[in-house]
Amino acid sequence: MHDFDHVLRVYRMAERLAQAEGGDLEIVRAAALLHDARGAAAGQVSRTEHHLASAEFAGRVLAAEGWPAERIAAVQHCIRAHRFRGDEQPRSLEAKILFDADKLDALGAIGAARVIAYATLVGTPWYWPPSETFLKTGREEEGEPHSAYHEHLFKLRRVSKRLFTPTARAIAAKRLEFLEEFFGRLVEEWEGRG
Repeated sequence: MHDFDHVLRVYRMAERLAQAEGGDLEIVRAAALLHDARGAAAGQVSRTEHHLASAEFAGRVLAAEGWPAERIAAVQHCIRAHRFRGDEQPRSLEAKILFDADKLDALGAIGAARVIAYATLVGTPWYWPPSETFLKTGREEEGEPHSAYHEHLFKLRRVSKRLFTPTARAIAAKRLEFLEEFFGRLVEEWEGRG
């Protein structure tokens, strides 16, 4: 769920990470505010291209505000490199901070709420017993829905392995612990055992 609440959560986390890791706060703040400026709302570019469109938009906004070209380029790199499945890898500390802040929003209580809300929105179950095939390969068998629990097993558990900063990895460990407990309880209650 990439609405303005997501942007604000990423902004606050990016500030926290930048202060802990020594990143340039002005670059981080601008990148966080503009990282999902295009592609999140209906009728805009697709989610797979939103990072590119958002970087272009950020360039125009920051140029209009009189930012120097090299600082605009730094913000644009952060935005282009924040996508989990993107082609551009974060090179600068600020890009790593934005990447980490964005990914942390998929973990913990917010992550649980987001994955449940998305499953509800697209009409998939919150829980479905994963097949052996899914557990081994990450691919569902024919007729097996991709439940919120599947997303937890396939993606959310792996997010922390992609993080760059020590501060983000420490936060992720706590949030992942919560997710494990949450989904463990969800499965127990779903199956009438809890």
